[in-house]
Amino acid sequence: MSAVITVSELNERAKAVMSSAPSLNDVWVSGEISNLIRHTSGHYYFTLKDAKSEIRCTLFKGARSALQFEPSESMKVAAFGSVEMYVARGSYQFNVVTMRRSGIGDMYLALEELKKRLKEEGLFDESRKRQLPKYPVTIGVVTSPTGAVIHDIIRVATKRFPVNILLAPVLVQGDGAAASIANGIRLMNTQPVDVLIVGRGGGSAEDLWAFNEEEVARAIASSRVPVISAVGHETDLTVADLVADVRAPTPSAAAETALPDISRESRNIDNVMMRASRSLISGIAVMYHDFKMLDSKLSLKRAKETVDGKIRDLNEMSRRSLYSMQSILSVKNGSFGIADAKLSPKRAKETVDQYVLSLDDVSSSADASLQRIIADKRRDVNSVTQRMNAIDPMKVLERGYSFVKGPDGKALVSISQISHGSDVEIRMKDGTAKAKVNEVRCLNE
Repeated sequence: MSAVITVSELNERAKAVMSSAPSLNDVWVSGEISNLIRHTSGHYYFTLKDAKSEIRCTLFKGARSALQFEPSESMKVAAFGSVEMYVARGSYQFNVVTMRRSGIGDMYLALEELKKRLKEEGLFDESRKRQLPKYPVTIGVVTSPTGAVIHDIIRVATKRFPVNILLAPVLVQGDGAAASIANGIRLMNTQPVDVLIVGRGGGSAEDLWAFNEEEVARAIASSRVPVISAVGHETDLTVADLVADVRAPTPSAAAETALPDISRESRNIDNVMMRASRSLISGIAVMYHDFKMLDSKLSLKRAKETVDGKIRDLNEMSRRSLYSMQSILSVKNGSFGIADAKLSPKRAKETVDQYVLSLDDVSSSADASLQRIIADKRRDVNSVTQRMNAIDPMKVLERGYSFVKGPDGKALVSISQISHGSDVEIRMKDGTAKAKVNEVRCLNE
């Protein structure tokens, strides 16, 4: 039986094999640069990849200074170097001695072509982006069931706003991830969700590649509900970010974007209610004051007294008119007796009849004037009654409002008039209620 060796010894053996294998040393390797890191030491670290695989690479400062070009993301190169084992971590890497450019990476070209095509179709247009619902009841999440994304969203939702969360578990990287994500989006569109969060918890450009696939872009664009992309990488803008209605840098930020802050909403509601209450109390106080002012001038009692006075004046005028007519008639009768010898009986009767008619006309005219005055005053009284009803505080109370009076019986219009423990009386449409103040809070606090 072979002797037992340590992990370090095993890695040292692997390093020795790699160092002595001609097929792993001084070889040219072609691929596409990704995840390029320019270290402050001058060393470059990056991944060299093709359609099926990738390998970590190092380009030390001395070798870097000898290059005739500046390496960059998505650049296709041919790198010359050797495979080396890193014993401490049990991993291996490709140490690059020199490189030459081979052109722009095929994956990058394909991605740019897809972006161009989708943009021409209008899928990136701001005009098609939809507003998120202000108060969602259910949010759907399309992501991995085992990652940190769903936990971050639940944590934010628990603190921020009570909402139902529906998860569509999908693959977020690797083979089949794009189809899985697209199917998850389509599945969520058959459920009663108000907004959809699609994403993952960041990663390298390769890890995020599923969110650059056309199938995912089409699924987002055809979603019936607004979509928030939360790919979790602020520097890499994916196709999903461009098509989604809203882009969030992280899943936590996506949850904050989708959900209102219940504490802020509660404060806003309290402020609105306080302003409405203060405005109502102030309005009632003003109406009560106006009512009192009008009551002294336009009360029903005073209006009736005014009309009664006018009627008495008219009756007196009518009485005086009749008395005057009677006096005139007496005088005319006397004159008739004096002129009897000169005037025939027929002529005398005609004269008396004319005076009687004149008296009837005066009486009828007086009655008509009296009726017009009474009608005018009745209209004035009705108008005053309508105006009084419009400002009557009791009419306001019938619409569901109430006002509060202090111990002195005066209406309270400001919190400065009360303090903790004060006794107040609440007046409603059908009665009153006694209450004690438990808390006093200013609108500006």
